[in-house]
Amino acid sequence: MTQPPPTRPLPWLEPGQPFPPIHEAWGAGDPAPGLLAAGGTLDVPTLISAYSQGIFPWYSAGQPVLWWSTDPRMVLDPWRFRLHHSLAKEMRALLRQQRLHIRMDHHFGRVIRACAHTPRNGQSGTWILPPMIDAYVRLHRAGIAHSVETWIDGELVGGLYCINLGGMVFGESMFNRRSNASKMALAALVAFCRAHRLPLIDCQQETPHLGSMGACTIARDEFSRRSRQAQRLAAPIWTFDPVYWTELFDSPAAPA
Repeated sequence: MTQPPPTRPLPWLEPGQPFPPIHEAWGAGDPAPGLLAAGGTLDVPTLISAYSQGIFPWYSAGQPVLWWSTDPRMVLDPWRFRLHHSLAKEMRALLRQQRLHIRMDHHFGRVIRACAHTPRNGQSGTWILPPMIDAYVRLHRAGIAHSVETWIDGELVGGLYCINLGGMVFGESMFNRRSNASKMALAALVAFCRAHRLPLIDCQQETPHLGSMGACTIARDEFSRRSRQAQRLAAPIWTFDPVYWTELFDSPAAPA
């Protein structure tokens, strides 16, 4: 019987050490496809370096920091976002009643902590551990991490947080305290990206939920190329103007 090839050793990073090339990440025949390295630190320069290369941290309690570069990569083209009729109807009604408001970076800390405490199907814990929260709060203070917040009747009921380098957006996590509130935040992010001509939202890993809203998978090489191109664009100012809703509701593809 032919034996499978041995798994390549996983590189261990010392603080400040460069990442290995992303094509060296473990492949389909390895125990954790997409895993690139372990170790290193979650300081701001390291995280910026990671995201600029299409690498992201993801690990559980009791593990070292693990760095990933998945292949294929799930992405969302803002102009291919599917705004389902029922969600559009609900959002229009809330906007007419002046009950729905989108804020950006108003309460980043509350958003990331809410994401950390949101139960996930098939997961018994969270990967958004206290060191990760502290790291992304530092990224937020550095102007790199941002929150998109759904406020209804004056309450924060859902949202997401993401990373922005130039014109590239890297989605991280979402939370709900009311049905569809995280989808409203994602719709707002899409409208914002369209208004600022930001070409791509990284979704990292494939899920049916994101697929139903228009996300798709692309090869890592293509993702890397498109990400580098987007990062050359100017970064937007992260405030949400209600006029951005016209990018969704008044476009030919938007539901009636």
